Amino acid sequence: MHDLKWIREQPEAFDRAMARRGLDAPSPKILELDQERRRLHQDLQEMQTRRNEASREIGQKMKAGEQEAAEQAKQEVADLKRRMAEVEDREQQLQGELDDLLVGLPNTLADDVPDGEDEDDNVLVRRWGEPHASDAAKQHFELGEATGEMNFELAAKLSGSRFVVMKGEIARLHRALGQFMIDLQTSQHGYQEVNPPVLLRDDALFGTGQLPKFGDDSFRTTNGYWLSPTAEVPLTNLMADEIVAEDDLPIRYTALTLCFRAEAGAAGKDTRGMLRQHQFEKCEMVSVAHPDKSWEELERMVGCAEAVLQKLEVPYRVVTLCTGDTGAAARKTYDLEAWLPGQGLYREISSCSNTGDYQARRMKARYRPSEGKGTRFVHTLNGSGIAVGRALIAVLENHQQPDGSVRVPEALRPYLGGRETILTGGSVA
Repeated sequence: MHDLKWIREQPEAFDRAMARRGLDAPSPKILELDQERRRLHQDLQEMQTRRNEASREIGQKMKAGEQEAAEQAKQEVADLKRRMAEVEDREQQLQGELDDLLVGLPNTLADDVPDGEDEDDNVLVRRWGEPHASDAAKQHFELGEATGEMNFELAAKLSGSRFVVMKGEIARLHRALGQFMIDLQTSQHGYQEVNPPVLLRDDALFGTGQLPKFGDDSFRTTNGYWLSPTAEVPLTNLMADEIVAEDDLPIRYTALTLCFRAEAGAAGKDTRGMLRQHQFEKCEMVSVAHPDKSWEELERMVGCAEAVLQKLEVPYRVVTLCTGDTGAAARKTYDLEAWLPGQGLYREISSCSNTGDYQARRMKARYRPSEGKGTRFVHTLNGSGIAVGRALIAVLENHQQPDGSVRVPEALRPYLGGRETILTGGSVA
């Protein structure tokens, strides 16, 4: 959601911001609707004032015995009532059109977001670890399918494509990864653990920007609930309609939850394996920050996500997304891309974004300054800390051994009974 006052004052700057999103100038239509709505509102106020005056005149004329003048005043009141109802209907119609236009527009991008069309134009920030490639390196699904511990055919029988059934050591490794991540974010990075619902109302998805434009990317139940596409939605909406003290900021939440994505735009992409699933688990981080400190908070959040990969001993790189690859709600996004030797590619494993006050305006999330009057909108940030299934892929592929076993990173060993190596078949080396 955008600040209408800012659009009125700086329409050219707003249009330039939308041009970076590839959109034609929206301010003329916005201002046209806004000016007409404001004119009608002024007309309503004037008619209400005259209606009040005419109502008082009725009593005065009747008391003075001026019956004809009283009847004229009554007729004027009736006419004003009818006209006001018509103007109110038109004002509400214009307000609806204006709201629909504003909520459908993406966020303005930070000045330092690089221009570009797609992921090929993203800009490298840094790398960590030494990626290794080998013609003998297997992809995760080859390691998993060899022993039946990662079964896509069985999942298809139950649910269709883009699902997986995990068993044995792979299932345990997946569970260990999620537990490790939530423990790390709570015990070392200061996030408060939350266990939120995964069935959500329309307002929640509207608040974070999935609705109204991106409903096709999510699943909906027959009784109207949405399946949570990411814990960003419930965690951020904990602030909906809330006012917090400035001294309480920042507020940091984390959750390990199931997530559900329709993958409506991913036909034919990553059809093998676990990279693009309808159902997956993710450790999410959400920060509610003071506007003056949200960029600092974004860098901190990226560091919290990087710590996961470093402890898992997975090489990765950090990139800044370009204008054409940045999500609609974000002002700026960093992606962490893990090295997958089975593919010989870096693949996205975490995204961390600062949305500024875009989501806060939609959900009316505010803080009360320590000095001064009134309230102000908070800034909200979200990031993956990290996607569990993709972390499983990265661990399997990066720590596979020539004999088919998988070395367990030290950080995970306490969650796997101290084991240093597991075999894809489930035995211990």
